[in-house]
Amino acid sequence: MNNPTSSLLLLFFLLIFACLCEIIVKADEADSKLYIIYLGHKPHDDHELITDSHHDILSQVAGSKEEAKKLMMYSYRHGFSGFAAKLTNSQAKQIGGISGESEAFNDNGMGPIPSRWKGICKSEANFNATIHCNKKIIGARWYIKGFMEEKGLTQSIIDKTYNLSAVDASGHGSHCASTAAGSYVNNLQYYGLNMGTIRGGAPLARLAIYKICWKEMMAVYCSGADILAGVDDAIKDGVDIISASIGDAFINIAEVNEESVLGIGSYHAVSHGISVIAAGGNSGPDSNTISNTAPWVITVAASNSDRQIVTPLTLS
Repeated sequence: MNNPTSSLLLLFFLLIFACLCEIIVKADEADSKLYIIYLGHKPHDDHELITDSHHDILSQVAGSKEEAKKLMMYSYRHGFSGFAAKLTNSQAKQIGGISGESEAFNDNGMGPIPSRWKGICKSEANFNATIHCNKKIIGARWYIKGFMEEKGLTQSIIDKTYNLSAVDASGHGSHCASTAAGSYVNNLQYYGLNMGTIRGGAPLARLAIYKICWKEMMAVYCSGADILAGVDDAIKDGVDIISASIGDAFINIAEVNEESVLGIGSYHAVSHGISVIAAGGNSGPDSNTISNTAPWVITVAASNSDRQIVTPLTLS
């Protein structure tokens, strides 16, 4: 007959062991953060198979394919291969916006949308694809998973605080888009001054919006995981040019290495025949203040303009 005392002691030790395991697991989960696993060129054009291979890789450290799917936030499979997932440090080591109401985005005189275009306009929140998209704005997407994870924001906070759509909350995206490809706007008035007709550099170019930056207090933050997701979709959609005016909006470095998120994404875009234009930032003139210096990227420097808007002023 078994000794009751021994049985109780064994049960007690088992309970302690179970509690310790739970504490260790929870502590490990608390230390997890977002990692980007970059795998280089995609091996083939079967996108579902590429994503499946990402799940296989992640399952080796996650324990199962089902758990791997829960941890994965993005699967990059169109322009290159890789994924973004929430991992602990030990797991990572084992693996190795636009404002459509502006007159600058009217589609007057523009022909039908090219049949080769594969993008979409997503209706979310106060962005209505039927109203805001036309023959000028032909694509609108947004990406926030990386931002949420890196900033530790819950879905309820995101829902209350952020405009979950392609709408430009800060005006910077609309400003850059209209400068590059704004349509003709006649009889423009600026604080009562008649500015005549204005237009962007390529007024008949179409626009596809990939919102990957979000306002944070008085600043703007862009997650590397969201940036790569936007570039990957842009490659799939069939864009001709990518304009990325985010020189100071995310952690950037002058050198091109494995941490150069936009450098890696733009490399694969260029390899697909897409020209990439990126901001050099607004810092300087000190050394090592220019961002986006990859040799395959057209880096645009900041400059001052000597243009003056002069008007008579009558004092009474």
